Amino acid sequence: MAKMPAMNAVVEVLKDEGVDTAFGCPGAAILPLYKALEEVGGIEHLTVRHEEGATHMADGWSRTTGRVGVAIGTSGPAGTNMITGLYTAIADSVPIVCITGQQRTDLLDKEGFQAVDIVEIAKPVTKWAVQIKEAATAPWIFREAFRVAQEGRPGPVLIDIPVDVAQKVIEYDPALDSALKLTTVEPHQPRVEKALDLLLEAERPLILAGGGVILAEASDDLRRLAEYLQVPVQVTLMGKGSFDEDSPLYSGMTGVQTSQRYGNASFLESDLVLAVGARFADRHTGQIDVYRGERRFIHVDIEATQIGRVFEPDLGVVSDARLFLRELLKAAQRREARARVGEWIARVAELRNTLTRREDFDAVPVKAPRVYKEINEVFDADTYFVTAIGLYQIWGGQHQKAYKPRRYQICGQAGPLGWEIPAAIGVKKALKHTAPDAEVVGIVGDYGFQYMVEELAVAAQYHVPYVIIMLNNEYLGLIRQASIPFDMNYQVDIHYDEYGTDNVKLMEAYGCSGRRVWEPGEIRDSLEWARKEAKATSRPVLVEIMIEREANTPHGPAIDAVKEFEPLPGA
Repeated sequence: MAKMPAMNAVVEVLKDEGVDTAFGCPGAAILPLYKALEEVGGIEHLTVRHEEGATHMADGWSRTTGRVGVAIGTSGPAGTNMITGLYTAIADSVPIVCITGQQRTDLLDKEGFQAVDIVEIAKPVTKWAVQIKEAATAPWIFREAFRVAQEGRPGPVLIDIPVDVAQKVIEYDPALDSALKLTTVEPHQPRVEKALDLLLEAERPLILAGGGVILAEASDDLRRLAEYLQVPVQVTLMGKGSFDEDSPLYSGMTGVQTSQRYGNASFLESDLVLAVGARFADRHTGQIDVYRGERRFIHVDIEATQIGRVFEPDLGVVSDARLFLRELLKAAQRREARARVGEWIARVAELRNTLTRREDFDAVPVKAPRVYKEINEVFDADTYFVTAIGLYQIWGGQHQKAYKPRRYQICGQAGPLGWEIPAAIGVKKALKHTAPDAEVVGIVGDYGFQYMVEELAVAAQYHVPYVIIMLNNEYLGLIRQASIPFDMNYQVDIHYDEYGTDNVKLMEAYGCSGRRVWEPGEIRDSLEWARKEAKATSRPVLVEIMIEREANTPHGPAIDAVKEFEPLPGA
């Protein structure tokens, strides 16, 4: 058996698992791995400015490729800085592996410099957190980490490597090694048949596609099933892009924040919901008694413990989303069964055409829905969007269209501010072989923009072009809105001087460029300029749009009680 440094073996495993890019920051305790990256080659590395940025870059890379992203840090605070990224990944079912260096094993219980028990810290926000104690186990622990990260409901893994272990030589031959087999969760056929029975009995059924449809690469199967049965489809926030929003069968999003009026209305009129790869998040359901109503539910999820977690469905099916959708279609075709929902399809179309929200505002300051109208018209269906948390997340869910899976990426559950700048870097690097000319757009708020703004330096250094669209209200807008029931507007106004932080100059400080927009008529030209400028400079470009300062998004406690704050079409 060939001998090689343990970390060289690790790099060979990473390459074999499909890793061509890693994001990290070197430090003393992780240098053996960096030496291996240099010696073995084959993996591009981007040096980040903050380890949390590395995790979000790996996250964006993974969401785009469907493979396991890799983030690297050293000992001590590097690992603790990664916790937010791990939490984001486990909340949204994103497979990443975070690798941390560690103090020598003989100093772990002696308060050695930067010796922290990162494994115990990371356990609540990972599928598996492990420290390599014997060098010979290193390649096998990494193989297992990639299996765990991908199998079942995907998620993050942390591997901690003491520096003395990392420096050892082991017996390992890459030619004799391969990835561990991933097991799939197949649906129980009687439950598939029962699901079809319930669908065919319903008069007003809906299919609800969650993020699990995208993770399972099941969008085409979803479309084929919906078109065969002629059943309308809704998506959750994490499922956005799993179904073409221009399809006549699309019936919107239900929710108390990110939703359409016609989405809530059609949901409330439905009598059966087939939820695939969705977990009934609280911002989707609102008050459970209203959401549950008298309608029946079929819940399909790859993780058994999700069934009945929020409420008990009429039928639960534990299965991979793609396998379930395929078996359900086969069952329908064997029976030559079609849902009898002609009137329901017409009703959904009527709701979609009438229960809309205005976007054609010409007011100054700019109203946010106008921004999304321009975004929908300027960028095509192949554009990759990333967006995070704030009022702009809600406006985006309500107004922005998505047509294809993995093109609309959002940190839906954890909602870390600052996610977009590093995530967009990961997305763009993920496309370097498959679609190098694809456009990437980050939609940000003025406050969260500054949380990870230092990662602009990474994009500039490594020539990663993308467009940043900022909705700037000089407020913690979502928290100001949430403060209304408390009759307060306290410590949420971040305005100072004339316009607060000069974000265009901030871009320029990082070697990038930007433009500030005041008038709605300037938005489109500025977006077109940014697209060309990003391509010409191979760096991020900002379009900062000054929107009205105290705008509110439609929201409410229940899906039948969403309050509108703007005049509706025809009003």
